[in-house]
Amino acid sequence: MTTYMFPGQGSQTRGMGSELLARHPRMLAQADEVLGYRLADVYQDERLGQTQYTQPALFVVSALAWLEQRERHGRDPDFALGHSLGEYNALFAAGAFDFRTGLLLVRRRGELMGQARGGGMAAVVGLSTGRITEILARVGAEGLDLANDNTPIQQVLSGPQEELERVAPELRAAGANVVPLKVSAAFHSRYMRPARESFASFLREFSFAPLRFPVISNVEARPYDEARLRELLARQIDSPVRWTQSVGYLLEQGEQTFVEVGHGQVLTGLLRRIRQTPPRPAEVPPPSSREEPPPPAEARVAPPSPAAVAPVSAPSEVRAQALGSRAFRDTYGVRYAYVAGSMYKGISSRALVVRMARAGMLGFFGTGGVPLARVDEELQAIQAALRPGEAYGMNLLHSLDRPEREEQLVDLFLRRGVRNVEASAFVRLTPALVRFRVTGLRRREDGRVEAPHRVIAKLSRPEVARAFMSPPPPDILEGLVRAGRITGTEAGLAREVPMAEDICVESDSGGHTDQGVASALLPAMGALRERMMAEHGYATRIRVGAAGGIGTPQAAAAAFVMGADFIVTGSINQCSVEADTSEPVKDLLETLDVQDVTCAPAGDMFELGARVQVVRKGLFFPARANRLYALYQQLPSLDALDAETRAQLETKYFRRTFEQVWEETRAHYLRVDPGVVERAERNPRQKMALVFRWYFVHTSRLALRGSPEQRTDYQIHCGPALGSFNQWVQGTPLVSWRNRHVDEMAVKLMEATAEWLERRFQVFRAGT
Repeated sequence: MTTYMFPGQGSQTRGMGSELLARHPRMLAQADEVLGYRLADVYQDERLGQTQYTQPALFVVSALAWLEQRERHGRDPDFALGHSLGEYNALFAAGAFDFRTGLLLVRRRGELMGQARGGGMAAVVGLSTGRITEILARVGAEGLDLANDNTPIQQVLSGPQEELERVAPELRAAGANVVPLKVSAAFHSRYMRPARESFASFLREFSFAPLRFPVISNVEARPYDEARLRELLARQIDSPVRWTQSVGYLLEQGEQTFVEVGHGQVLTGLLRRIRQTPPRPAEVPPPSSREEPPPPAEARVAPPSPAAVAPVSAPSEVRAQALGSRAFRDTYGVRYAYVAGSMYKGISSRALVVRMARAGMLGFFGTGGVPLARVDEELQAIQAALRPGEAYGMNLLHSLDRPEREEQLVDLFLRRGVRNVEASAFVRLTPALVRFRVTGLRRREDGRVEAPHRVIAKLSRPEVARAFMSPPPPDILEGLVRAGRITGTEAGLAREVPMAEDICVESDSGGHTDQGVASALLPAMGALRERMMAEHGYATRIRVGAAGGIGTPQAAAAAFVMGADFIVTGSINQCSVEADTSEPVKDLLETLDVQDVTCAPAGDMFELGARVQVVRKGLFFPARANRLYALYQQLPSLDALDAETRAQLETKYFRRTFEQVWEETRAHYLRVDPGVVERAERNPRQKMALVFRWYFVHTSRLALRGSPEQRTDYQIHCGPALGSFNQWVQGTPLVSWRNRHVDEMAVKLMEATAEWLERRFQVFRAGT
């Protein structure tokens, strides 16, 4: 077998490739056009040492060398790999993209890496990775990352310059030769995350062709999973180059002939030293690099084995990205299997959604209780703020008494091109939701049905989950076809897909709650998923996620170990800079402990007795809301209230008379739904319900505005997860909500979850 190797940055020399370039004037002219400068001049001057120029220059030389190599031999190699930048030449050789696209990619990569400042790198020769790690731990050099594992006894460290200088004497004392490298930043380390994130956004603008032969990924030391090409190219910027493991993998495949293609023989030298020193056993790749076959029925929700967790030597971010379902991350184009769920009244705001999207994560805008015109305004602002491919979503709250609200929102979402909807509080499927799901269904060339509109269904009841795991109801589909809302083709294809490919199992949480228990609900929903998959034979596996009570690494870890494909947070995000609620509310929220929440009636489903979790610390709202519901259950009308109770409600709860409350309520419904007024004036008990429901609207407004009056009546939806989060961040800057940003909270939580799981599995393996 033959493997071609392509060198990376550091192999360049002044005047390189002159004869090669002279033989390919057309391609050189094309490069000049793409780059906007004369590349031939760069090879002759000091710019060749500047990252933004070095990378395109090396790519062109190696690309031309590859073309000549292939022309001479007339066939492809069995494998290819490249060192850092050289990986782009390996992918070009394998046909992932053409010459022009490759130039665009490496130009932007070089620009982003060239803009990075601060930190440095140092080569460490003579010590193994394990010995280096021991020394770093002993001296407390936690800010350094392993950037390149070039051979079993040659590594490169990356990080703050002062830490490199501090650890160098310790490494030399252990027998290493430490050579500082002339670089402008700490490449292939956590400090390159901003560059990686920018590059990830840039990559979304490109599509890639199938590879003609396997290319080994620097990040995972395994052949590229083509479906994850964008992800791995972005991660390569701030992940270590696992060269020793990559070569080790190829040596395990059988007898190999390695050919270095490009300028110099740097990689040939590394290969010789790897062969002389047998490489360490290849590490188990992170779960994110593997296929995800459906588990057997007898192991539906079994916890992952210790081997399924990314190796402890991997950076915490890499391990965090391996949590949950890779299919979920790929479907939504996100870094983590993590969602910031919606919060009503736009508390999960435009700023929250945009911040999550720019960080490569998914957040949902809370449309509940927000006027349609404002939803449209916020949606357009979100879309204007985001780049193509950045993920966002909108909430669709079930409206029992106003189905036209759902219809209006779905009309808006379809008109504005919304792809992702979070469906919440649904007790049954509705025509509006079905229409969103099935609009645009089409059959692909491979025979599968492609659904452009995705639904994440938040629920806690198995009968509701069954409905969402089933195809849309035939009667609703037929009605939509008759009404001209969907086509017959769409209705036919809808029978092959579930209403939702993502089910979010919501345990006891802030806002509406059935007070479910995650350890009971999640396994039951997982078992239901297996039965529904078997019953319907869907081409795409339904994913089951978890929400409710997730505010610490331990809680998130429990969800993932129970089989959650993704997690959704809510309450913790309400106490963040981006949450659109008042400062007095956030000041209160940051002080909560786990016992500071309780249940109260839900204002929007008052008559049904639905419950919400709310803050009780220092507030009268929970007790007053529960009393209003008790009075509604006991009495036929407002007139049945005794004088003392009526006076108390009017003076302490409402701070206005029932007549004034009714006039305000009546005016509202005459604008939006006059039929409600007509029914209430015929039915005294319904009128009482509307008057009492006014209190719930009023108390939400008080909290959102931060009104100094009636502060004890604030209605604040919140679950105990925030109390546990507050305890977790004690002693850190995140104690104050003013330092809490939703994306940073998400990353911190996911990385800490991965680290906690790794420590626990180490304990399990040790049997202690």
